[in-house]
Amino acid sequence: MSSYIIQGGKPLKGTITVNTAKNSAVALLCAATMVQGVVVLRDMPRIQEVERILELLASIGVKFSWKDKKTLQLNCSGKLHMETIDKRACRNTRASLLLLGALSARVKEFKLYKSGGCKLGKRTVKPHLFALEKFGVEVASKPGYYEVKNKRQRAGTVIMYEAGDTPTENAIMAAVLTPGRTTIKFASANYMVQDLCHFLISAGAKISGIGTTTLQIDGVKKLKKTEYNIMPDPIEAFAFVALGVTTNSEITIKNCPLDFLELELEKIKIMGQKFHLSKERKSKNGNFRIADITLKKSQLVALPDKISCQPFPGLNIDNLPFFIPILTQAKGRTLVHDWVYENRAIYGLELQKLGAEIYLIDPHRLFVEGKSKMMGAELMCPPAIRPAVAVLIAMIAAKGKSLLRNCYPIERGYENIVSRLHDIGVDIEQVN
Repeated sequence: MSSYIIQGGKPLKGTITVNTAKNSAVALLCAATMVQGVVVLRDMPRIQEVERILELLASIGVKFSWKDKKTLQLNCSGKLHMETIDKRACRNTRASLLLLGALSARVKEFKLYKSGGCKLGKRTVKPHLFALEKFGVEVASKPGYYEVKNKRQRAGTVIMYEAGDTPTENAIMAAVLTPGRTTIKFASANYMVQDLCHFLISAGAKISGIGTTTLQIDGVKKLKKTEYNIMPDPIEAFAFVALGVTTNSEITIKNCPLDFLELELEKIKIMGQKFHLSKERKSKNGNFRIADITLKKSQLVALPDKISCQPFPGLNIDNLPFFIPILTQAKGRTLVHDWVYENRAIYGLELQKLGAEIYLIDPHRLFVEGKSKMMGAELMCPPAIRPAVAVLIAMIAAKGKSLLRNCYPIERGYENIVSRLHDIGVDIEQVN
């Protein structure tokens, strides 16, 4: 695993461009197995999470090739050999669960090895199973793997047990090739769910209600070959916004999907952050509003109340950790409530080692006291993508030398992060 050496506390300047969305990419890769033909995915991020999914797909017989650095062609028309599925790739990414819905109409029986991914406490798969069983999918938990049996599929009404992103995606994929009309209620309307729906429509699916919590899906017999541009990543976009705000720098973040950032931007605006939006336009796939965000030097004050997260259109669950380094530079005290995962709020305490005044109330809540003077330190990278990037942001803001060890969690979700940070003046070196 690589480590990063950072000489922090320096103002940044210049422009950084947002790449395409990790969570969209992995969902579309799994959904490609529903198309018995050629699928071309453009602007595919070259990140470790994508590599793990490609290893997984290759192990079951999916053919793929890179047409250029960012264009991936897949051919899923051949027989899928589930008996040779890559155990290691399954265990290294929780996104492998998306094969439950994607293969529900194509493979009668298979084993899917239990997954890993970010270490965020106990994360139940029950919401996936409750939704999929409505379509005739039976999943039995065995030691180390799931035993999947796909019976005769049936349409109907699916009430999501929780508005989770991947459970909703599994339900959507199962419904697309199920005869009849399926209504999914209390669905996630988050960015990757919308991107998946638009991709499936491009392949011939019939889906209405995109962007709402109620979806109607009329099943089709098969999906056709398609080409699709993956949307920009709102989580990466806000990570770069948080970096600029925490370092009090004047930088421009290009290619930001506004529909999934408006509440986060409103929060920092209330805190006193100055910025302006420019060049509003449509994304390459034509489905999302895009703009460039330019940050100005600002003096921050704490929010007048606590900050928490909610399913879309609330403040994005994955963006909440980025507020912790921001709040270290805001005058006053703020309560951060990270209620979704059992352990994620605890990772915020890592910033104490840099001099931040952060106090844990319980496993889900902490106080951040600003304004803190942070100094460099040596830390282990948290084993979860977003908290890991929050620590990196704080190190870039902290004066002096920092060493962040074992940075694989960051590289799971952020492509060429070191060279891109160099471009806006971050003094960072990657070492093995």
